[in-house]
Amino acid sequence: MPRKSRIDAFGAVSLTGFAALLAFNQVVIKVTNDGLQPIFFAGLRSLFGALCIYLWIRARGLSARIAPGTVPAGLLIGALFAVEFICLFLALDYTTVTRVSVIFYTMPIWLALAGHVLIEGERLTMMKSAGLALAFLGVSVAIVSRSGGDGEASLLGDLLALAAAMGWAGIALCARATKLKEVRPEMQLLWQLTVSAPILLALAPLYGPLLRDPQAIHWAGLAFQVVVIVSAGFLFWLWLLSIYPAASVAAFSFLSPIFGVALGWALLDEAVGWEIGVALVLVSAGLILVNRPTRTAR
Repeated sequence: MPRKSRIDAFGAVSLTGFAALLAFNQVVIKVTNDGLQPIFFAGLRSLFGALCIYLWIRARGLSARIAPGTVPAGLLIGALFAVEFICLFLALDYTTVTRVSVIFYTMPIWLALAGHVLIEGERLTMMKSAGLALAFLGVSVAIVSRSGGDGEASLLGDLLALAAAMGWAGIALCARATKLKEVRPEMQLLWQLTVSAPILLALAPLYGPLLRDPQAIHWAGLAFQVVVIVSAGFLFWLWLLSIYPAASVAAFSFLSPIFGVALGWALLDEAVGWEIGVALVLVSAGLILVNRPTRTAR
């Protein structure tokens, strides 16, 4: 498909569907954590996901050769990937999907803040700064509020979700500001999965028993993570990013927390208090402002 200058109907439907998929993914993690210990679950996902991505690369006849000078960046992005998903999977073990959705999807905010300092041409404008302030206020409201489904609201879970968002921003920053920006997206993803798998599996026993009476639904959740999210989902998003403008693709990220709150309420019967509603509005408004394209003078 040729590169496009704006989002068309196919792109809008695809990106909206992907945002909903990411939100549903948090429900899957929450449910699967009941049968598989979170860090062990994340490690298995990285291990089998790396195998799937490698087979995909070979099937397409692409090179899996390590590009010169990319090893330090590859190790860094893999370590950040491990940190992100340790924090995210544990956050969903401690608190609700609705709370994690509001906090975790503030990633573009932290990326914009880091990019202002570290990436040339990514300076914060007044509009983006206002968006950053709104989103930060929304996160503060979510963390201070202690309402949650069935009383399940954990400060530790909220802070882990925030750390996961920052880890995700670090991954994006690493992909854009290191030697990895010169390699194919498939290789970037392979680095993340291959390096994170042994880290996660080595740390898993420290958190307790690896299995929590797993049933068929929990193994199905692991398979969903490996095949649909890590393999097909991430590659599909990278393909969309290669076709449509990056700013327009990023703008659809504000839909994920909305879908996440809705799915947590609909599928897991999580209570959505007025504080979470206010936090969701503030974070979504902030994401819209941060992702809004900057107009340049002619």
